[in-house]
Amino acid sequence: MSKDAITRRDFMRRALGAGLAACGLAELGGFGATDGASAEAAAGSTIVVASRKDPAGLVRAAVGALGGMGKFVKRGARVLVKPNIGWARRPEQAATTNPEVVAEIVRLCKQAGAREVKVMDHAVDRPDSLILKMTGIESAATKAGARVRMASSPALYEKVKLRGGKVLKSADVLRDMRRADAVINVPIAKVHNATRLTLGCKNLMGTVLDRGAWHRSDLEQCIADFVAEFPPDLVILDAIRILLTNGPKGPGRTEDKGLVVAGTDSVAVDAYAATLFGQRAERIQHLKLAHAMGAGEIDLERIRIRNV
Repeated sequence: MSKDAITRRDFMRRALGAGLAACGLAELGGFGATDGASAEAAAGSTIVVASRKDPAGLVRAAVGALGGMGKFVKRGARVLVKPNIGWARRPEQAATTNPEVVAEIVRLCKQAGAREVKVMDHAVDRPDSLILKMTGIESAATKAGARVRMASSPALYEKVKLRGGKVLKSADVLRDMRRADAVINVPIAKVHNATRLTLGCKNLMGTVLDRGAWHRSDLEQCIADFVAEFPPDLVILDAIRILLTNGPKGPGRTEDKGLVVAGTDSVAVDAYAATLFGQRAERIQHLKLAHAMGAGEIDLERIRIRNV
């Protein structure tokens, strides 16, 4: 397949975009322009906030309230699960995604009939082996039936043009994300020294080869450009324990929130998550920019929030 060849996932999103355009809806951004996240933003987004359960129970409750994993993962699908496995930190330090959250997502995907579930991230720390061991994600996800792989090799990426990017015009993007039938973004909620917060939108940086290029450019706009072009099919945000200081790596002060927040609109999920830190989404520049590009809803008054 050539680097510019359209994938099955691209085709389905572009077909949906064309259909919505024919119905009179404005185009809402890149990579198919009107996939689940962007289309939902046009009609009013819904997110689910699960509480008062163990980590696996939080995931089940949140996904169930959205219609079940079968709504997002079809029988025979290839699924990419993208948690935060960026740092050599233990789960209780809240710098990486809770391994029990990742494992339960894998189990739900397998129950829905997925033929393959890959758990991948491009780490910042090294070596990969240490990160996988310390975070607990490799062991938990493998036992649940996933293939876990760190995306450190350039051979795993392909250069892609961003048709709607304002600053980010192209990027070397993880090939497995491009070819997956479903992409599930699984960030952890924490503070960040450059962007105030790192939530779902920023977590997608782990699917590109050169994240440093974003830092050397306009980081906030690059994040917005990317999520507008490559919106995940589902976001399941880990807010069981959040990192309040010294983010994104920590160690720092943490707070137990006991929540999982899920939805198909990345911006809406992040907008709600910002409130867990006492912040307004409008003050998080990349969320404001992503909303302006049509990538999702930022106004909590326009987001349907279901508590389960």
